[in-house]
Amino acid sequence: MNAVITAIGGFVPSSILTNKKISETVDTSDEWIVKRTGIKERRIADDNTATSDLAAAAVENLLENYKVDREEIEALLVATATPDHILAPTASIVCEKSGLVNAFGIDMNAACSGFLYALEMGANMIESGRYSKLIIVGADKMSSIVDYEDRNTCILFGDGAGAVLLEKTESGNGLMKTILKTDGSGVSSLAVPAGGSRTPISMQSLLHRTHYLKQDGAFVFKKAVSSMSQVSQDALAKNELQADEIDWVIPHQANLRIINAVGESLNIDAEKVKVNIERYGNTTSATVPLCLWDFKNDFKEGQNLLITTFGAGFSWGATCLKWGVMRDEKTAKISKNTTEKSVVMAH
Repeated sequence: MNAVITAIGGFVPSSILTNKKISETVDTSDEWIVKRTGIKERRIADDNTATSDLAAAAVENLLENYKVDREEIEALLVATATPDHILAPTASIVCEKSGLVNAFGIDMNAACSGFLYALEMGANMIESGRYSKLIIVGADKMSSIVDYEDRNTCILFGDGAGAVLLEKTESGNGLMKTILKTDGSGVSSLAVPAGGSRTPISMQSLLHRTHYLKQDGAFVFKKAVSSMSQVSQDALAKNELQADEIDWVIPHQANLRIINAVGESLNIDAEKVKVNIERYGNTTSATVPLCLWDFKNDFKEGQNLLITTFGAGFSWGATCLKWGVMRDEKTAKISKNTTEKSVVMAH
């Protein structure tokens, strides 16, 4: 029994933060940002929108576009590094907002690798035979923890959410063997120092702005390239696949130079590597599902996809999956409210 993706949803806020706008507040330029990161713009949620709202919009996009009975969903796994609250879990809020009355919800935080970790956990739940329909969400409101006075980090991140329906199948399609890695020695190189039990929020943390994300960019860059490249090679070997058997690569969208370096290390044509970082920036837990959402029409049954990620923790990993048969799409016209929330993608 395998776990296969059968439906996809996504959501990004309508507000666009361009490189030009950022250059008005910190010492940078559009040319510099594009050259160093590949990012041209990112989506930013307003003050009244929390991570649960992004996640619920992605789930609703999935449920309204595919023939899925929300009452049959047994579990909701929400990967996020920016929960609405320390307590209660964001997944509980999303279950309520999305009408998932028969699902239990749980948050998972592996930073930029969160969606891949949650996908693996969900696949194991299905392969155990105990569950048959799960929704896996990657969602983050990174603008809530980014210091817009720090040009090293504020240029990188955006907000968004993606969701997939994971179901059991007895076909050969679905998630293959996955490799997940963790190296806690890298925690200080990419973290939000204050706000947890180690260093609660205080006047001192506010003064020193340690409640915002801090990053050693050069070190993280090198570690990301080496880790994603190696774990991708290992995942291919574990699944007895050659690089030329991979139809599409779905990498974490952290930096275009990282993405290109990983693709070159695998000797995989750039045309096979899916990239949308120029429009969204780094949406952390949401990058992989947003890529799947953006390019879902390119994926055909039986094609091999390679997913690879790297994030704070350090957390990283890779998996291969054989694309399956998507659920039938609804023919009914989507409500005006949902249409206004959704983003029409132009490729």
